Amino acid sequence: MRTPVSASMSLFLAALLVAACASGSPAQTAPSAATSTTTATAVPSGEVSPSGTAGPFSATDIAWLQLTVAMNERLLPVLDMVPSRTTDPAWRTFAARLAAAHRADLGTARRLLAESGAPATNPHEGHDMPGMVTEQELTALRSVTGVAFQRLVGQHVRAHLQQAVRIATAEQRSGVYAATTALATEVVRVGGTELARLDRLDRPPRA
Repeated sequence: MRTPVSASMSLFLAALLVAACASGSPAQTAPSAATSTTTATAVPSGEVSPSGTAGPFSATDIAWLQLTVAMNERLLPVLDMVPSRTTDPAWRTFAARLAAAHRADLGTARRLLAESGAPATNPHEGHDMPGMVTEQELTALRSVTGVAFQRLVGQHVRAHLQQAVRIATAEQRSGVYAATTALATEVVRVGGTELARLDRLDRPPRA
């Protein structure tokens, strides 16, 4: 079971997801009351924001980068399990390509956070939020192989990609710092492509 998201985490999520909460979305969203209290204004270069960060990053930019780091750190161990849990070449290729893209995005997000002056500690660390694989789910993945593993890992990867695209779309709409919104654009592009590939992997073979 996923642990409740703290009030501060709800504020982070509200700022990011308010532009992306489509009807029928399977993701959990922050309370609407939190949305009205969270703003994402640009911080002029050289000035200090209320959160103590300096530079042309907005609160939304920083919150999205922090959440992206946390989500990618959770997914990579799952993708790294694929070669030892299945012999399916298509799944191995899919996982290797996706892991490479996520490692690249993780490096970029960490670099941008350092440029922003945000604290080195991630406020999302230790929280189980939408799109993140929990320790219990990792344990379940380690206990299966073959088709059963592929089925489970496909569910987790799909949830991650859907949530990543959702919040990256919100960053595209509401972000300020060019390099951060450019990363969000890449996340949306890759996420959509990989979701389509995952659809083909999950499709049962024709008789």
